[in-house]
Amino acid sequence: MKFITATAAIVAAFSVTTEAFARPSFGLSSSSSSSAPRTLPCNVGASIRGGTASSSLQMSSSSEVTSVPTTPIEGMKPGTSGLRKKVEVWQGEHYVENFIQSLIDTAVEKNGGKMLDTIVVAGDGRYYNNEAIQTISKLLAANGISNIWIPQHGIMSTPAVSAVIRRRTLDGDGEDGEGVAQGGIVLTASHNPGGPGEDFGIKYNEGLGQPAGEDFTDALYDKTLEISSYKTISNSPSIDLSAPIGTQYKLTPTSTVTIIDPYRNYLDALKSCFDFDSLKEFGKREGFSMLFDGMHGAGGQFAQRVLVEELGLPESSLMRCNPLSDFGKCHPDPNLTYASELVKKMGLLADGSADLSLDATTLPALGAANDGDGDRNLIAGAGFFVTPSDSMALICDNWESIPQFASRGGLKGVARSMPSSAALDVVAEARGIPCFVTPTGWKFFGNLMSSKEMFDGKDYTPFLCGEESFGTGSDHVREKDGLWAVLAWMSILSNANEDAASDAPLVGVKDIVEKHWAKYGRHFYCRYDYEGVDSNDANNVMDLIRDNFVNGDASSVEAGESGIKLMDAVEFSYTDPVDGSQTSKQGLILNFQLPSGDPARVVFRLSGTGSAGATIRMYLEQYEKDTSKHGMSAPVALKDLAEKALSLVQMEKLTGRDTPTVIT
Repeated sequence: MKFITATAAIVAAFSVTTEAFARPSFGLSSSSSSSAPRTLPCNVGASIRGGTASSSLQMSSSSEVTSVPTTPIEGMKPGTSGLRKKVEVWQGEHYVENFIQSLIDTAVEKNGGKMLDTIVVAGDGRYYNNEAIQTISKLLAANGISNIWIPQHGIMSTPAVSAVIRRRTLDGDGEDGEGVAQGGIVLTASHNPGGPGEDFGIKYNEGLGQPAGEDFTDALYDKTLEISSYKTISNSPSIDLSAPIGTQYKLTPTSTVTIIDPYRNYLDALKSCFDFDSLKEFGKREGFSMLFDGMHGAGGQFAQRVLVEELGLPESSLMRCNPLSDFGKCHPDPNLTYASELVKKMGLLADGSADLSLDATTLPALGAANDGDGDRNLIAGAGFFVTPSDSMALICDNWESIPQFASRGGLKGVARSMPSSAALDVVAEARGIPCFVTPTGWKFFGNLMSSKEMFDGKDYTPFLCGEESFGTGSDHVREKDGLWAVLAWMSILSNANEDAASDAPLVGVKDIVEKHWAKYGRHFYCRYDYEGVDSNDANNVMDLIRDNFVNGDASSVEAGESGIKLMDAVEFSYTDPVDGSQTSKQGLILNFQLPSGDPARVVFRLSGTGSAGATIRMYLEQYEKDTSKHGMSAPVALKDLAEKALSLVQMEKLTGRDTPTVIT
């Protein structure tokens, strides 16, 4: 067992069209009766009522494309998943406009100088979501983008946006790869809090539904430093985001906004992966129940659509599944700390160990949670927490349970982010599946999934990938997907109980994971987050590790009383096997040897997903093949390793922090 350490002015009438559809739109009202689209001039106060265009829409209103002078605003460099700032920063004069104009100019440049035709604009519903959509739509139209697709109510999970880009044709339907959208603007700060004083973000997904790569985001940032003007539409009425699906707004003679079904293409994507009929039947099985926590994010409404309306699970299976602009004052990050209500209901203590005072047979068989934009997931069984790294390894080893993989002869490639545990590597090696270790950021998985599609290279699909930060996904979209992971676990449970008698005890999550550990060994894993650290202090920690251990003599460090020996230290860098691009300084790795001779490692990395200060993440991992020790809680098993690493890097001395903000 070893760890991988690889290295202007146009005057136009603003009008609204409502379209009638021959079939219903997934449980939402659409416009009715008329067989032909009806276009009406739209006044500022116009609204759509009762699923049809109101007859009050009679007054015309002109709108004008104008060029607005501006100057560069500092600090617009996107991180691993877009640009995130406090919402008040985004509400500042010209801030959204500067960023979006720079984004448009970059996209046009990457498109050979040709203006894009179709763009999706959607958000996770957080505070300032709707206002930003209005602003962005005007910029897109003013720049000449023909089709602007916005989901009803403006809310869509991040994986659903990817599905729309990959699948939606002009008539709404489409198979994977047939989508006509050339990109998507996603308004999200993911798992970060929302509301006044909290976070807002914007990221861009390219034409295959994947997050923009570093070449795009670097070029975008350069343009934010050079911008002198942006185009927008003045005197333009607001778009009614609650209008019926199919409603169209003519912003300019050549640019139209269409309100689209948020669920349609995403549901098609999930149905291409899983046997919904089989899952629906399994959901009725004696002993099976589920509890899903939407954390008041965008994923909640999708859980309602899939788990309840499609799979027939009771409404009681859902909690906090109504999207709120401030996420109900919660931190929408599906981990043991912030999903504490779900954790407790699953019979777990704060460290992920079982609450032995509870009867596991009275608890839900499967617990799950989504984050703010619906792309992350937490998985738990009755009194049993599954780490994200273990979850990915289990899905890999049980690919036969998932039709998406089984119907295509199995997995052709898997990948994990470097900080994630090597549990996936062990399974991939045993099963002969190519395994890649990438920097943190879903965009790195995008190249691997689209190797053949984008570069005419080797086809690694079907493909499984994930990150330790509660993100799991596959090639059905080009984003991590929380609901996909939940359905994958339902499929594994269904398969594990396929031959059991109807009155037999349910083979549960704990049974499946412990069997896996007995076969492959357990990778104890934990992450310490030190949030809001002074940036200089955080950099001092990283510099010490780099100077003393990566560039110094790590092997000279004595083991001490713990017997844990530092073997070497490396700084992770990555050469993309698909396009040859290189990424450096992606984390510092301290490799240890335990007294047992088994390997362990500690990774230090500064997070790129926060909006203020710095977050130092410390990832702890050690391998244990002794089955008698597999039942230990991870924090207990990793205590000595944590103390050793924190002492070596002088965490408390350099940051003033004697404890982490969050342990997951």
